[in-house]
Amino acid sequence: MHRYRSHTCGALRESDIDQTVRLSGWVHRVRDHGGVLFVDLRDHYGITQCVADPDSPAFAEVEKFRSEWVVRIDGKVRRRPAGTDNPELPTGMVEIYIKEIEVLGPAAELPLPVFGEQEYPEDIRLKYRFLDLRREKLHQNIMTRGAVVDSMRKRMKEQGFFEFQTPILTASSPEGARDFLVPSRIHPGKFYALPQAPQQYKQLLMMSGFDRYFQIAPCFRDEDPRADRLPGEFYQLDVEMSFVTQDDVFAAMEPVITGVFEDFAKGKPVTKNWPRIPFAEAVRKYGSDKPDLRNKIVMQEVSEHFRGSGFKVFARMLEDPKNQVWAIPGTGGGSRAFCDRMNSWAQGEGQPGLGYIMWREGGEGAGPLANNIGPERTAAIRDQLGLKEGDAAFFVAGDPEKFWKFAGLARTKLGEELNQIDKDRFELAWIVDFPMYEYDEENKKVDFSHNPFSMPQGGLDALKSQDPLTIKAFQYDIACNGYEIASGGIRNHKPEAMVKAFEIAGYGEQEVIDRFGGMYRAFQYGAPPHGGMAAGLDRIVMLLCGTNNLREISLFPMNQQAMDLLMGAPSEATPKQLKELHIRTNLPAKS
Repeated sequence: MHRYRSHTCGALRESDIDQTVRLSGWVHRVRDHGGVLFVDLRDHYGITQCVADPDSPAFAEVEKFRSEWVVRIDGKVRRRPAGTDNPELPTGMVEIYIKEIEVLGPAAELPLPVFGEQEYPEDIRLKYRFLDLRREKLHQNIMTRGAVVDSMRKRMKEQGFFEFQTPILTASSPEGARDFLVPSRIHPGKFYALPQAPQQYKQLLMMSGFDRYFQIAPCFRDEDPRADRLPGEFYQLDVEMSFVTQDDVFAAMEPVITGVFEDFAKGKPVTKNWPRIPFAEAVRKYGSDKPDLRNKIVMQEVSEHFRGSGFKVFARMLEDPKNQVWAIPGTGGGSRAFCDRMNSWAQGEGQPGLGYIMWREGGEGAGPLANNIGPERTAAIRDQLGLKEGDAAFFVAGDPEKFWKFAGLARTKLGEELNQIDKDRFELAWIVDFPMYEYDEENKKVDFSHNPFSMPQGGLDALKSQDPLTIKAFQYDIACNGYEIASGGIRNHKPEAMVKAFEIAGYGEQEVIDRFGGMYRAFQYGAPPHGGMAAGLDRIVMLLCGTNNLREISLFPMNQQAMDLLMGAPSEATPKQLKELHIRTNLPAKS
């Protein structure tokens, strides 16, 4: 018999009854039922119930077992007594009568429990991540992550893509975040950067004559902690294709992402034919460039009903042509208590409040706004929004450029409060026609709003003749259930257009050549039209596992202060290491 096991802890079935077997694993828990000891033995594959009674030669040793000891158990497989079988377990029809044991690895007192899924402080969970990963839910999430990667690879290869590996040590690149820098020992005073994304390399692969690239790529960004991104590093399904239009990218990637979701949706519906929603429409209807389409609430502009009305706050605002009033319908929200609660919520979000109209029995509007604008305008708003008695509408006003994100938050809050969100489905959509540029208020300049390497709609002519803030780009995102899970674009592959695009954002031609010399040179020697995208592996797995915390789907994540509590990173370098790297530290003074 094998030194440690003849079977795994998930393998035994009724067909194994009367066999003598050997299992090794962790003591999941021990139960004492009137002098009979039941040991749930766990390994990666499952759990098997093992039994020792006072007649068992190993009984005295089993009494010493503690949680998470690693043990070997020899015994005979038998059917569980009638009424004690467990249909929830694959091994639930059988048990092992223990004849011999060996303790392979005793465990000290546990800093956190492995049995059960109770909440525990995150710093303890991360410091003892090897114990945390033994817990069933987290262990299964990690296995799901691996299976998702397998599904992605399989589907990409079926679409004719080939997997490449691009460099990890590279040059600094303005991807929109701060680089992690790596000092060079043999080039004193110079630094490599860890890639924020393989953007330039994958485009250079297209310049090199390869046609369909993909990679499960690690990306590194020295960003401040964010709720929707792991600090330090994340992984993405990175894709690039030659001789393609935007429609070609969509046709290739839509079945891949849909298929991956269907593989792991556990029966939940997944969008078949993805809608394509222009950025401006997404902002206008949903107050988000990554709308949650499970939420059926759609916002509408109702400015005309307030223009010249008795509600002077809105009427005066509308004298400025850039201002608008948007309505967020609240089906079933027509009670004073609910409307006041929403108003208080808005104030908690830093807003002056949230105007509302309620429709009472008989369809008459009520509330301060209704009293000020009169029954005709109130009825017109109700008709436009398709509301009835018992419903309400909530209003935001001003410059949409400044309030659309808050309007989106209000829509989400209403959807949650009024049960307008079907949480048992995955709603996918393309968001298209992103603006090429935006105005950076802090630095008082025009800057890229998305990926700087994207092709402007209209090409070089648009860059030369249009107001930059009106230029749309061949840029697109994939939205799913309120998250951006992918982003991409058709690339700006013409050198003069690339230089002009960066010039508008304040980069001179020489700076473009200095910072993107590899791509700039490659574009001079026959560049194919190309495009691609990158899908966030971590967010996709998070959605499929039904969690909203990225640390629940990652093996060894850092905490929110970007510290690895398990390995003790970041740590100080030794004087010898610093000397070899020609580096001196200049630490901030301690307060």
